[in-house]
Amino acid sequence: MKISLSDNFSYGKLLRFTLPSIAMMIFSSIYGVVDGFFVSNYVGKTPFAAVNFIMPFLMILGTLGFMFGTGGSALVSLKMGEGNKEKANRIFSLLVYTSLILGSAIAILGIIFIRPIATFLGAEGQMLEDSVLYGRIILIALPAFILQMEFQSFFVTAEKPQLGFFVTVAAGVANMVLDFLLVGAFPLGLVGAATATAISQSIGGFVPLIYFASKNSSLLRLGKTEFDVSALFRTCTNGASELMSNISMSVVGMLYNTQLYDIAGENGVAAYGVMMYVSMIFCGAFIGYTVGVAPVIGYHYGAANTDELRSLLKKSVVIVSSFSVCMVALAFILASPLSKLFVGYDETLFEMTRNGFFIFSLSFLFMGFAIFGSGFFTALNDGLTSAAISFLRTLVFQVAAVLILPIIFGLDGIWWSLVAAEAMAVVVWIIFLVAKRNKYKYF
Repeated sequence: MKISLSDNFSYGKLLRFTLPSIAMMIFSSIYGVVDGFFVSNYVGKTPFAAVNFIMPFLMILGTLGFMFGTGGSALVSLKMGEGNKEKANRIFSLLVYTSLILGSAIAILGIIFIRPIATFLGAEGQMLEDSVLYGRIILIALPAFILQMEFQSFFVTAEKPQLGFFVTVAAGVANMVLDFLLVGAFPLGLVGAATATAISQSIGGFVPLIYFASKNSSLLRLGKTEFDVSALFRTCTNGASELMSNISMSVVGMLYNTQLYDIAGENGVAAYGVMMYVSMIFCGAFIGYTVGVAPVIGYHYGAANTDELRSLLKKSVVIVSSFSVCMVALAFILASPLSKLFVGYDETLFEMTRNGFFIFSLSFLFMGFAIFGSGFFTALNDGLTSAAISFLRTLVFQVAAVLILPIIFGLDGIWWSLVAAEAMAVVVWIIFLVAKRNKYKYF
């Protein structure tokens, strides 16, 4: 049975509609984890640390896709809710063309300046060479990666979340197979791992581009557009929260790497890398649900259906709460086997990773609410509030925590800083939720 944005959603219908987005984000995270597994076990600890060292910088450059995807899908779904489908398609086309052009320009600049940037961040010796080598290959596929992130949101807005999932699966399977061939079977090392990732990102970005450019049965299709400054501005301001969130996470990731390198050397950076890989999977469920439900919220807000808006908020809180408890329990169970999977070859590194993971896992109790809280206001086209939540969560709280808590608790303070930052972000969301209730009438 087809589910439309305009439907009234029960718990079952809401989960069925968002499940493809959840699966899509989890699966895309899993194939990133597979990439890390092959690098760590087949190439070595130093290359694995180098990949995790340069990855935050690469993610900063790819955040354009998150901004255009989340901010743009909120605006497009709003226009659909208002009954202006032609305008929605023109805005969609403008955003895709703009992101493709900007992505190409950013990729070129990134390739040119990655060495001095890696040096500035503190990489040296073999870690520097590995970071530059891996980064330059990944940057070749940056335009496709930006499109991939963008289309993850637009597939839901087009009422084709299942198709988005299938594209992600195709890209993920390609990455896993290529990792096995280029890193496991043939000793191509970092070059093989980076090539596998770049090819998979090209599949994830260009296949949807071809689909939307062709005649299709979705609500969206690429076509003629016009340069609409107002639409671009609204998209960028509304999607600024996701842009800020991802940039801040990457900047904070660099800070974490620096702190860990000073306290525990390469082992600290590698241990943090393992936790970030696994966190991507758990975090992917929260992001996937938020991406899946956001166009529904935007549509009903545009249609002035306040009863359904209230219902969506209530059901989302219940669903996110259930996810959070399950993820903490699962993380505790999997802490040892996952740590052994990545770094079981080094007993000291294994113990450091496992112990850190037990503490870090508590952040999942709060992470889902912080992610959904920001995405909820993005869906309401309130980019300023969403950006404030993201900015405080991913930059202010995490930076303060990672600078202060290690002074008190040493290495464990770094892991506790993640928990503290997420908890404070939830408090901020609740404050905004209460303050904005009369404007949006969601309770």
